[in-house]
Amino acid sequence: MQEDKEQVFDAAESLELAIAAMTGMVRDMTIRTDRMKAAAGSGYSTATDLADWLVREAGLPFRDAHHVTGRAVALAESKSCDLAELPLEDLQDIHAAITADVFNVLTVEASVASRKSFGGTAPSEVRKQIAWWRGRN
Repeated sequence: MQEDKEQVFDAAESLELAIAAMTGMVRDMTIRTDRMKAAAGSGYSTATDLADWLVREAGLPFRDAHHVTGRAVALAESKSCDLAELPLEDLQDIHAAITADVFNVLTVEASVASRKSFGGTAPSEVRKQIAWWRGRN
């Protein structure tokens, strides 16, 4: 009758090992916010924010917003710059509905702050999780 529980015990042992490894790593790490911010902004990570803005503010269907965003990313790549560094005129050449307001969402800070759902990256959500986990001790 114990054979059916072997996978549970294996999973528990693996989880215990992973928690110990993560605890040691976090305890000894040095947080470099400058490097974290640079990494968070690399790779056109705000492209989703551009697509969301196009849906919300310009009224585009997501499939069209996705296409417009892809063109903007390709242009930024060709110019070796971030989306937020593209001139407004270049963005408007891709789609006329883009306004200067788009630059309000094309920052790492705005991107992080916009994720307000449960478990999201918004500072308010992070603080909720910290409070919840501290309350469990």
